[in-house]
Amino acid sequence: MKRQHITFVVFAATLVVVGVMVAAQSQDRFTLKTANGIAFSEFRDYEAWQMIATSEPDDAGGCGTSKVGCTKAILGNPTMIKAYRDGFPANGTAVPDGAAMAKIEWLKDRNDGAPYGVTVSGAQTEVSFMLKDSKRFPDTNGWGYATFEYDGESATFKAAKPTTASNARSLCHGCHVVGAKARDFVYSDYAKR
Repeated sequence: MKRQHITFVVFAATLVVVGVMVAAQSQDRFTLKTANGIAFSEFRDYEAWQMIATSEPDDAGGCGTSKVGCTKAILGNPTMIKAYRDGFPANGTAVPDGAAMAKIEWLKDRNDGAPYGVTVSGAQTEVSFMLKDSKRFPDTNGWGYATFEYDGESATFKAAKPTTASNARSLCHGCHVVGAKARDFVYSDYAKR
């Protein structure tokens, strides 16, 4: 009886040690921050935001860090969704401060178990954010940009470009100026449901 008790105590202690080690190794993505001052924590619960639309770039050039095709889900926080409900972009008004969007990117994959050919989301590659804050981001027309790359092997994120405010202007905002200036720099339309 005493031997069983000792075995149980050793087993329980081992579980506690393993749990502590796993917790220490797991990443808290909400502690990450880009060099331009945008923290992942500013987008807590983005996974539960409402879908705005999806997108699939025609080539790998629009697929963040991946070199093959990808699929993206574009989500909006309640402030952004309200802007769409109020008629943005057709009403010609600017998106209000506090609005945010997340773009989650996955590699394309196939579901061979489906009864028909279907492309599905595969490995996640990154998540990008746009945040409207006119006081904080005056150099980019009120928009802040951040991208966090995802490494599936380690199950961790790391801050990616833009690494500086200068990069945000040239890499992110530069594209939005080219095609979406008249729409307060937002490309995505709210997809009909």
